[in-house]
Amino acid sequence: MISAVSDLAGQSVLITGGGSGIGAGTADYLVARGAKVTICGRRLEKVEAVADRLGPACLAVGADITDSDARERLVALAVDHGGGLDALVNNAGNMYRGALVTLSEAQLVEVFHNNVIAAMMLSSLCVEQLAKRQGSIIFLGSIHNRRAFPGVSPYAATKGAIESLTKSLAAELGPQGIRVNCVAPGAVFTEINQRAGWIDETQARARLEEMGDIHALGRIGEVSEIAQAITYLIQASWTTGAILDVDGGLGLGITKQ
Repeated sequence: MISAVSDLAGQSVLITGGGSGIGAGTADYLVARGAKVTICGRRLEKVEAVADRLGPACLAVGADITDSDARERLVALAVDHGGGLDALVNNAGNMYRGALVTLSEAQLVEVFHNNVIAAMMLSSLCVEQLAKRQGSIIFLGSIHNRRAFPGVSPYAATKGAIESLTKSLAAELGPQGIRVNCVAPGAVFTEINQRAGWIDETQARARLEEMGDIHALGRIGEVSEIAQAITYLIQASWTTGAILDVDGGLGLGITKQ
């Protein structure tokens, strides 16, 4: 288990997709360690519920990051809330489950726009502020780039793009003192699994729990364990261009314990 540096007082972090799952869990983890956090999501009521629970250190913003005006407003509010910006966590994501022949071009465009293009454009908007504080950008990748599963090709393709983007931007933004890294989770239950087609929360959890025995550690992960890794990379001052697998050994290719 990765140990996160506990003192984040004075740090300002913007997290996309903060209404549930890894985004909400990371906000919780960072606020508990003294950071000021701005979270965003398309459904304002979801991010407001998280912010209400975490208190004044957490600002909720209703924003669709695929919209350019919404991105500009979001960055301005995050900078105002935190007095600057130390880290951007590109966590928002979308996926469709199904064979390639069943997916429409519109669905493919939607997934790439949300998972890659919007994250790139938001990162671009944050560069000036991050450079002032020698800050960092953290992308959420996926173990799908290490281990193939059928029926998730659009999502897997976007996460492959994210890993390449991480390395390219690390090289590009390093001279400005900005670090760029990626956390690649294994199987963790989040709301995206329900939206992707499993629908029922109980069914989605059961399906993921069944995957526990193909992880070296014998279980799926917890949101807090991904939050620890993100926090580590926010603080890791000499780490850039890294793809950090936090997957319980899923990427090792074990079939059954």
